[in-house]
Amino acid sequence: QVQLVESGGGLVQAGDSLRLSCVASGRTFNNNAMAWFRQAPGKEREFVVGISGSGNGGRTSYVNSVKGRFTISRDNAKNTVYLQMNNLKPEDTAVYYCALGVTASTSTDSNNYMQWGQGTQVTVSS
Repeated sequence: QVQLVESGGGLVQAGDSLRLSCVASGRTFNNNAMAWFRQAPGKEREFVVGISGSGNGGRTSYVNSVKGRFTISRDNAKNTVYLQMNNLKPEDTAVYYCALGVTASTSTDSNNYMQWGQGTQVTVSS
């Protein structure tokens, strides 16, 4: 059974940086897309960033609000995907979830992801 475990969340001030990690166990995942979603209180879960599987060249896709500030990367040898978040803003406050894609292609639709982590809280104070 595949398990995803996120870490790296915390409480920071606006302008600070955080790096989230997501370790996958139970199978290799280099051929699957990986993504980070987030859910703020009272809001729906939203796509933040995704990276395609090796077969699709590891292409990345970002929601406009984080372009230039967030960077996703993956280390297939370690079955780990990272989210580097710079210049954090209060509106980035949310629970961040790692997700394993059904295919190698990234998608903004949560239905195209078959496994989710438990989430890690990111809180950005102004």
